Amino acid sequence: MVLGLSLPAFTLVHVIISLIGIAAGLVVMFGLLGSKPMPGLTAIFLLFTILTSATGFLFPFKELLPSHIIGIISLVLLAIACIALYGMKLTGGWRPVYIVTAMISLYFNVFVLVIQSFLKVPALAALAPAVPPNPPGGPVFAVVQGLVLVFFVVLTVGAWRRFKPMAFA
Repeated sequence: MVLGLSLPAFTLVHVIISLIGIAAGLVVMFGLLGSKPMPGLTAIFLLFTILTSATGFLFPFKELLPSHIIGIISLVLLAIACIALYGMKLTGGWRPVYIVTAMISLYFNVFVLVIQSFLKVPALAALAPAVPPNPPGGPVFAVVQGLVLVFFVVLTVGAWRRFKPMAFA
């Protein structure tokens, strides 16, 4: 039981939170490319991405895993993104700090989504089998993760160049 929920129910809640954060984050990312601040959707993205990382620590575990390290780094980056956005209002150097920290946090969530997809979707698992406790591997998995990384690097650089908000409400 986690927070009064069975482990499968809690896992479902965690996945839904994560997918909401990813969907909102992708819309926010494309908004940054168009220099559209989207304050409401940005708040949803940040909140649900924070919740994704935080709820990940509620799963039972015996040792520190790579997923925990990603969660810790993500929470630190999200704290910095929130300070840059809400505390410093994206002034001066805080605009690129926000873009980079928010987009790396989104990337981490998508990175984990790809891993989980290869673990849970039978057709993908057949392409890149995992041998527990190791994550999926092989050329197909590496190509997919490489494409995701390139996608995020290109769009983050694009957002850095294009996002020039007049004001963020």
